[in-house]
Amino acid sequence: MTDTEVRSRIDESEEEQETKEDEEWNCPECGSRLETDTEHGETVCTECGLVVEADEIDRGPEWRAFDPGERDSKSRVGAPTTRMMHDKGLSTNIGWQNQDAYGRALSSRQRQKMQRLRTWNERFRTRNSKERNLKQALGEIDRMASALGLPKNVRETASVIYRRALDEDLLPGRSIEGVATAALYAAARQAGTPRSLDEVVTVSRIDRMELTRTYRYVVRQLNLEVKPADPESYVPRFISDLDLSDETEHRARELLRNAKRTGIHSGKSPVGLAAAAVYAAALLTNQKVTQAEVSEVANISEVTIRNRYKELLNATDDLGGQPASATN
Repeated sequence: MTDTEVRSRIDESEEEQETKEDEEWNCPECGSRLETDTEHGETVCTECGLVVEADEIDRGPEWRAFDPGERDSKSRVGAPTTRMMHDKGLSTNIGWQNQDAYGRALSSRQRQKMQRLRTWNERFRTRNSKERNLKQALGEIDRMASALGLPKNVRETASVIYRRALDEDLLPGRSIEGVATAALYAAARQAGTPRSLDEVVTVSRIDRMELTRTYRYVVRQLNLEVKPADPESYVPRFISDLDLSDETEHRARELLRNAKRTGIHSGKSPVGLAAAAVYAAALLTNQKVTQAEVSEVANISEVTIRNRYKELLNATDDLGGQPASATN
C-alpha cells in the first residue's frame, strides 16, 4: 500500500468520525443542534425541545454563589492570588504539623525527613535575590500593618507600591525597611485611613528622618497621588480608643469643618487638630476625658492639644457658634 493510499484512508476515517459526532449532536427528530442544560442535567434540542438525555451527571460544584466574594469563599480549588506574598501565593507550602493525613503523629525518622523537606521547600520558594528582597519587605509590611490595625486593602496597596519601587530600581542606597515603611505610609494615606509619622515610626525599624526622606523620594519617583491628610479621618479612631459617644464625634467633625472654613487648619498638623477637636468636643458634650488621655491616644504633646483646641473654639465662635464658653 502506497503512502497516498494510506493518507486517503486516514482522511476517510477522520471524515467518518466527524460525521458520526455530528449525528450524535443532532436532534433525531428535526436534525437541529443539541445543547446540554447543566442546570437540569438534560440534553435538549434547540428547535423542537426534544429531551434526548436526562439525569446526566452534574460535574460542577454542589454550591451556588451570587457574587465574586461568595464564590471565592466557597471555592475549594485553592486560595486566590495575592500581592501580599512574594510569589503571589502560587507556590506550595509544607505545614508545620508533624502529623499524617489521619492526624497520627509521625515517627522521629519521618519528622526529620519532613524538616529537611521544609528547609529545601523554603529555599526553592525564593530563587534569586529579588525574590528574597520582596519576601522580606512584604513580611515587614504585614507586621507593621498588623501593629497599626490597617485593613487588608492597605496592605495590598503597599505591596503594589513596593513592587513598583523594586521594578524601577529605587532600592539601591536605601534600606528594605525604609522603602517598605514608606510604601505602607503612602498606602494608608491613599486609602483614607492615615496614621501619623510618629505612630508608623513606633512600629518600624527606622527613624523618623529616614522615613520622611524615603517617603518623599518614593512618592516623587513613582508619581503617587497622595492628598494631604484630612484631620477628620483621624477622629473615628480617637473616639473609639477613648470610648466617647457619637455626639462627641459629630461635634468634633463640626469643629474641624469650621476650622477649614476659617482657614486656621492651614500649615498645622492634622493629627494635632483632630486630637484637639476630640478634646474640645468632649468638653462641649460633658464627656470626662483629660488632655493626658487624648495625648496618649494621638501620640502628641499636651501643649499642642491646649493650643489647638482653643483655636478651634475661637474659630467656631467667629462663625456665630456657641461653644466658645468652653474655653474656660
